Amino acid sequence: MIKKNTSKYDKKPVLFKTPDLSKMQEIVIDVRTRIYIAPGADPEKARTRYLSRMESRDKVFVPQKSQ
Repeated sequence: MIKKNTSKYDKKPVLFKTPDLSKMQEIVIDVRTRIYIAPGADPEKARTRYLSRMESRDKVFVPQKSQ
């Protein structure tokens, strides 16, 4: 008779569901940065939200639009 190790300290495997990028909409932020959003979502809103988050972290310089 083989006994399984049923310790309460056994770790469960971590499973991550990777989204299918071919089904998502690609938004180009700059030459090196691309983000993916749900199809049908507003690309300008996603770009603005991404840039505002990066500004708050002081990670990216966003040039101001000249008028």
